[in-house]
Amino acid sequence: MASLSRLSFFFHALFVCLCFLVSLEKTTSVSASASIDGRKVAAAESTNHHHTIKVSSIFPSSGCNPSTTKVSKEGSTLKVVHKHGPCSKLHKDKENTPNHSEILKQDQARVDKIRSRIAKNSGLNQLEQTKAANLPAKSGSSLGSGNYLVTVGLGTPAKELSLIFDTGSDLTWTQCEPCVKSCYQQQDPTFDPSQSTTYSNVSCSSTTCSSLSSATGNSPGCSSSTCVYGIQYGDSSFSVGFFGKERLTLTSTDVFNDFYFGCGQNNQGLFGSTAGLLGLGRDKLSLVSQTAQKYNKIFSYCLPSSSSSTGHLTFGGSPSSSAKYTPISTVGSFYGIDFTAISVGGRKLSISSSVFSTAGAIIDSGTVITRLPPAAYSALRTAFRQMMSKYPMAEALSILDTCYDLSKYTTISVPKISLSFNGGAQVDIDARGTLYASSTSQVCLAFAGNTDDTDIAIFGNTQQKTIEVVYDGAGGRVGFAPGVCK
Repeated sequence: MASLSRLSFFFHALFVCLCFLVSLEKTTSVSASASIDGRKVAAAESTNHHHTIKVSSIFPSSGCNPSTTKVSKEGSTLKVVHKHGPCSKLHKDKENTPNHSEILKQDQARVDKIRSRIAKNSGLNQLEQTKAANLPAKSGSSLGSGNYLVTVGLGTPAKELSLIFDTGSDLTWTQCEPCVKSCYQQQDPTFDPSQSTTYSNVSCSSTTCSSLSSATGNSPGCSSSTCVYGIQYGDSSFSVGFFGKERLTLTSTDVFNDFYFGCGQNNQGLFGSTAGLLGLGRDKLSLVSQTAQKYNKIFSYCLPSSSSSTGHLTFGGSPSSSAKYTPISTVGSFYGIDFTAISVGGRKLSISSSVFSTAGAIIDSGTVITRLPPAAYSALRTAFRQMMSKYPMAEALSILDTCYDLSKYTTISVPKISLSFNGGAQVDIDARGTLYASSTSQVCLAFAGNTDDTDIAIFGNTQQKTIEVVYDGAGGRVGFAPGVCK
């Protein structure tokens, strides 16, 4: 009986042991499965927070590849091209095509001028006609006023002009005959007001002449009762001439009489071969304000995704319902916006809100590289370098200090950068907006840091690629629709 009891105990113990082993095997199996699922989740998160791209996709092609973006039937649309790309009729002007270092140098000159304009907002420079007419253009000077062109018609009959469009400028101007002092060489025939039946000069005594002070930052002059404007850019490039009214043709159906513009008689600097500038700022002399009755201060654009593609600039229509909006803040006639956060590779950077609020920010179609407050850029650079540590670094390119040698790579993985703005708008930057490439051996993070906490931050045009940017002036907001532009 005792022997049977011991045998029973033995089998019971064996059964318990076997149950434990089975249980252990199941637990181990579940843990292993969980581990595998975890790796899948991690891999999925890595894919979601990184761009995997071919290195060749960073560079433009040699030929023009028109955009396939479908433009809304609402509003009036103009084609946008890169000033130095193969889609531009100025492309043949190789002599005036800057290299990457020159482009970034010009960009810095523009940023310095923007800061200067904001800093002196309470006190305008006095620019007398005789003094302005003799302003020297420094050797190697440049406009630094943007890279993107549209073609409009001016006068009756309308003459086509290729103009830089610029949200950071207000006055529209073009070179005019007889070029009393000096005109640089441009691709289009120089506009001749004497050949137009709708041109007229603006009187010195008119209130519109006085409006030039806020639109140009300089007090107007007077010559034989005709109002004289003067506008100077970042490195002493300038345009001086008569202030006039003319018929502006944007499309075959959208024609505006009595459009105020500058008819340049003395223009110096490296403006490329463009005919002048189209001002899309917020001042009452900007094109946006002068056409407000028809377009309600609404316009949008898709910048070309590379210099070898095209984009569009659309006036009017209804503000995009797919865009995420942020309120426009007051920064002179610029479009002020407020940064609130930056994320890299899915991780929100630890940046104090005061870093962004100290100097404020603007969005600008003419600034190439986004400028950030020193502390914000430092945090961005550190995180980006950590996530790009497997790629060899290269020497800096002008203002860009985080560059990589990708000459031995066909495909790379780049952490996604997201910018957040007041009102909850978040913008995911495309890979083409994250990197600025000089060559395969020098591909750089396309952001730069300001030197001082009080310098204005700027959301530049490189980061705006593939994003439809919507300006709803009447609604006091700017919107972003990522991935809309091809």
